Order: sequence, then C-alpha cells, then structure tokens
Amino acid sequence: MELVMTGTGSPLPSPDRAGPSQLVQVGGRSFLIDCGRGCLMRLAGAATGPAAIERLLLTHLHSDHVTDVNDLITTRWITGFPAVPLPVVGPVGTVSFIDDTLTMLGPDIGWRITHHDDLEAPPEVPVTETAGGLVFEDAEIRILAAPTDHRPVHPTIGYRIEAEGASVVLGGDTVPCPALDELCVGADVYVQTVIRDDLISQVPVARLNDVIDYHSTVVDAAQTAARAGVGTLVLNHCVPTPMPGTEADWIAIAAEHFDGEVLLPDDLDRIPVEPAG
Repeated sequence: MELVMTGTGSPLPSPDRAGPSQLVQVGGRSFLIDCGRGCLMRLAGAATGPAAIERLLLTHLHSDHVTDVNDLITTRWITGFPAVPLPVVGPVGTVSFIDDTLTMLGPDIGWRITHHDDLEAPPEVPVTETAGGLVFEDAEIRILAAPTDHRPVHPTIGYRIEAEGASVVLGGDTVPCPALDELCVGADVYVQTVIRDDLISQVPVARLNDVIDYHSTVVDAAQTAARAGVGTLVLNHCVPTPMPGTEADWIAIAAEHFDGEVLLPDDLDRIPVEPAG
C-alpha cells in the first residue's frame, strides 16, 4: 500500500501546494480522500486518471476539501468510454452536496449530451453517507470511518484504510477526540491536518485566529500519534504554509511529543504504508 500526497496545501492558495487531497493505492486500485483545489492536476502528476478512482472519500464539506469534486465528476464522465459511476462516501450532508453539484453542472451536462451522440445520460454519482463504522470491505481492503470534531463544521469523519497487513489513517480537520484516538490505534501511518498556533496567534487578524480552536496543533497531532502508538506521523494541510527551509522546525515540535517518524511532505511525495517491523 502506498500513500500519494495529491494535495498538501491549506485554504490559502499556494504555487507549490494543491488543496487537501490524498491518494491511497493498493496494487492497481486507487482511493481518493478529499478533492481540494488542483486535485486533478496532481492526479495527472501521479499518473492516475479520474477513471482510476475506485471511491472518493470525503472527510467533510468545507470548501477547501471539495473544490475539485465537480471537476472529478465531469472529467471522469467525459473521458469514460463508457463512463462509469463515481461512488462517493462522506458524512451526512454529502447527498445534498452532490445533488447541488450536479445541479450546478446541469447546463454543461446538457450541452455535452446534445453535442456527443455517445453521451446518453448524465454522470452517475452514487453516495453513501456514514456517521462511522465499516464503509467498505472486500478480500483485499477494509475501510473504516469514525466521527471527528471540527465544530462548528459538523459532521466530520476520518478514515482508516487497511490492506496488505498495514493501515493508514486520514484524520482530516479535527481537534483531538476519543474517536480519532480509537481510529489511529496501531496505525502504520497517520496523516493529520495541523496548525502552528504559536505563529497564527502573532497575527492580529481575528478571522485567522479563529482557525486555532477547531484544528489540531502540531503538538496535538504528535500527542495523538503517541497515545495511539502509530508508526509514522504525516503533518499535512499546514497552516500557515511552511516557508521553504522551515519544515524541520515543524518536525522538531512534533518530535518533542512523539518518538516515531515524522514527515512533512510536498505534493506528489509517495509514502509507503507497510506493517511495522
């Protein structure tokens, strides 16, 4: 199993970091977690087309995590011969979000059906809403979800993907909470959105300071990783965006609270997810 960082950025646009998105690949199978700004461009960089996505897993419906969902739906549809459905899993509210997205795309869908004789029907996007528990399982892969705490954004969920004797947890945007701890127990890789409250608090802008109380700090993420006994902590969706050359500072803060490996990856970095030992 391999984790591909198809977007490590935050809501603030960056020339180097696309919006939040991760790709988990098992053999020839691909699962996309969130679909932020620039996701399809990063998928192209990872040599993975929209048609290859077996499932899209949404942690929550904040705009920065779903900006490119419409692009994924449209591109998958118009490049499919024939187009295949795009299964989506997400928290309660995802059905309405997808319905609204398809409504927004309605004129474009109509034009394309009118122009192309082989496009006879609109995109199929079946949605499964979950509050937690088993969301997918077959002989190779098992995917679990658990509620997280990103209030007032609610509900939000994290995912644990297990395959090939290993496991990766995608925590999404959340503060520490018991369900997140449980999801992370014994995980080989744990990916967590993080902020530096020590840096953000120095900026006298209330709207920016508001992000502190509903995201995990680097310390929070490290302590979650330590409690859960994970192997590798991946710092992701960092706010503020780390200045080049300062990545080691973020890692050092986490290392004060967690003895395992700590990574702060760039877009398109590939992280192996392998069983410990």
